[in-house]
Amino acid sequence: MAGVFKRKYTKIVDGKRVKKQSLCLYIKYKDADGIERRVKAFKDKIASKQLAAKLEKDSVLAKAGVVDRYKEHRMRPLVEHLADFEQSLSAKGNTTKHTEQVVSRVRKIIEGCKFRTWTDISASKLQYYLADLRNGSENISAQTFNFYLQNIKQFCKWMVQDGRASESPLQHLKGLNVRTDRRHDRRALEPDEVRRLLETTTAAPERFGMMGYQRAMLYRLAIETGLRAKELRSLTVSSFDFENCTVTIEAAYSKHRRQDMLPLRPDTAKELQSFLAGKMSDVQVFNMPKKPAKMLRADLVEANIPYVDDAGRYADFHSFRHTTGSWLAANNVHPKVAQSIMRHSDINLTMSRYTHTLTGQESEAVLKLPDLSLPSSQKQIATGTDNMSVNEAEISLKQLTPKLTPKSALTAYSGCNRPAAIVTSLSRDREKVENHNTLQNGRLDSKSEGTSPLVTTKKPMRPAGFEPATSGLGNRCSILLSYERKILKCPQYNNFELELSTIPARKSASSTRTSLKIPLHFLNIYGFLLAF
Repeated sequence: MAGVFKRKYTKIVDGKRVKKQSLCLYIKYKDADGIERRVKAFKDKIASKQLAAKLEKDSVLAKAGVVDRYKEHRMRPLVEHLADFEQSLSAKGNTTKHTEQVVSRVRKIIEGCKFRTWTDISASKLQYYLADLRNGSENISAQTFNFYLQNIKQFCKWMVQDGRASESPLQHLKGLNVRTDRRHDRRALEPDEVRRLLETTTAAPERFGMMGYQRAMLYRLAIETGLRAKELRSLTVSSFDFENCTVTIEAAYSKHRRQDMLPLRPDTAKELQSFLAGKMSDVQVFNMPKKPAKMLRADLVEANIPYVDDAGRYADFHSFRHTTGSWLAANNVHPKVAQSIMRHSDINLTMSRYTHTLTGQESEAVLKLPDLSLPSSQKQIATGTDNMSVNEAEISLKQLTPKLTPKSALTAYSGCNRPAAIVTSLSRDREKVENHNTLQNGRLDSKSEGTSPLVTTKKPMRPAGFEPATSGLGNRCSILLSYERKILKCPQYNNFELELSTIPARKSASSTRTSLKIPLHFLNIYGFLLAF
């Protein structure tokens, strides 16, 4: 329920606090989102109540979807929304420079396209204006074009998220391909170029308020750590830990707004310790100019290093960061470790943008390819094969092997399909086998002693007629035992005979060795149980 009231406030009159009321009435109501609003009304109470009733009715209809709930925000000037957007960016913790840059681009678009209210924003007008900036007198690059588009889309997205608009009219717009219009590509310096730069800069005179040895230390630290110019400018003596060889960047100066700790080379840490000897802990390490790229360019000219190479790539101060990433990749550092050192949120940025090939890397990579000038395996002559090729020698070896080595696979018992009389005679002949000496202590004994009939060169065959042959049941344990086949499912049974052969037979009273006799049906039952 909307209410009408007068605001009360305290005012100091003649040194005393006096409570007063406002001349105009105010209306308190809840909008469609349930947020309590306070709106200034009229001095007349009746008119104020009528306005309160109208506002309450509109909020109820807007909540039901009958009327437009964003009508109030659409009628407000975009300049007022932009001021709130600027406060929102500052409240999120963005730097002042970033906030001013984003707001200035949005304001430039609003004024250039002559947008007054939210309903005036048009995607086609924005595209025409940005195209004019790109092809007109300003001649902005594709990347700058994308920056303008990104900032105005960010403003429209904030309007939707803050409940001031239903949808963004610029959501469908996409940026340009920046690879087709590169204006300031950077390159990585070669190790020899960096050594020459440090040697020349150390002996150079003072430039931009920094001595030669100070600039050389600055360049060396920037290349070995990958720190940005703003981060290097923020370093103090207390930022270095010379015992653990680390440098710390505070969250206020880091790009991703968190504290970072990077390792240092021991030799660099030792030189920095000498460089900072005698200075207070809160003293700034490097007195860098506002634009260190100009200072570096003067040192590059003295070191006879081109600022722009033949490919049109620049060697400015930020190229030191590209040099760090390229050197890490050239020394086979794992991409995840390189990403951590470079402090990138996306590994594609580390590998594609900040990693370049150095001189000679491509040639070394090509040399690692297979040598196609060598003869193939068909032409290689094998030694000791009568000048035959390798494949011919392998074929002849396969043909010769079966003749020299016996077949290891056991053949099936052929007596299963013969008459019973023939099978009986064969079984009797096979029972007459010559006994061999038993294996004692790992060797054959020369003395002739009685042995078990199980330890023979040929195992005794089961006589025919004990069990009829059954088609389709060749894998039964009883049949496998009868025809001396291997039981694949029962490895315990396959080793059973070997275990029995190692058991010495008991000696009789006459000191003679007797054989260990085990009924065949016991073996059948034992193998049948193991199969299941």
